[in-house]
Amino acid sequence: MNPDTRKKLLGVSTATLCTALFKRGLKNQFIQGVLPLNPGLPNMVGPAYTLRYMPAREDLNGIEVFKDRQHPQRKAVEEIPAGAVLVIDSRKDARAASAGGILVARLMVRGAAGVVTDGGFRDSPDIAKYTMPAYHSRPSAPTNLTLHQAIAINEPIGCGDAPVFPGDVIVGDAEGVIVIPAHLADDIANEAVEMTVFEDFVQEQVMAGRSVLGLYPPTDPDVAGLFAAWRAARGR
Repeated sequence: MNPDTRKKLLGVSTATLCTALFKRGLKNQFIQGVLPLNPGLPNMVGPAYTLRYMPAREDLNGIEVFKDRQHPQRKAVEEIPAGAVLVIDSRKDARAASAGGILVARLMVRGAAGVVTDGGFRDSPDIAKYTMPAYHSRPSAPTNLTLHQAIAINEPIGCGDAPVFPGDVIVGDAEGVIVIPAHLADDIANEAVEMTVFEDFVQEQVMAGRSVLGLYPPTDPDVAGLFAAWRAARGR
């Protein structure tokens, strides 16, 4: 992805990005039901690399499948490009893990930007200590093989009700994860930066006692001048 776009997205919130996407008619890009294991980490930003699970068929999904070097879960972990985010479609089912601490560690040392599943992770206390962002719905100790069968890599998926196409830009913060269609990423990033600057100004005004009426949105005649002076004084 565009390095400048990535830099901009590192400094904006998923809330702001939701609004920018909503202005373009996109209402369902926020991945529902996932939270960060370590909310103190910087934003997660990177293009999507996807893994899809289906309900496991027991005669095809025994423990021996992991011996296959082409197993989709293992293959995805070993082939994801550096800087990408592994997005896992676990059918919003956290009764069995999407992955565990070892595989997530492998993603981290290979340079992935993060991982998100609409299911759960096992070894979640370990993953919460990693320096790579990870998002899931809740801890889940059972191995994925008990319920999930890895079936496809880098195809369009649904994750937490959000459509995810390979290469879409994934952004995660302390609130959650949003999916930006790849062709909109540059424009959305530029708009989100501008929105963030204005909202920081608004926040200061509100904390100083000003009403939001006429300020947010800025319909009072003095707001534009105040904002321009505030921005100039802060070099933003």
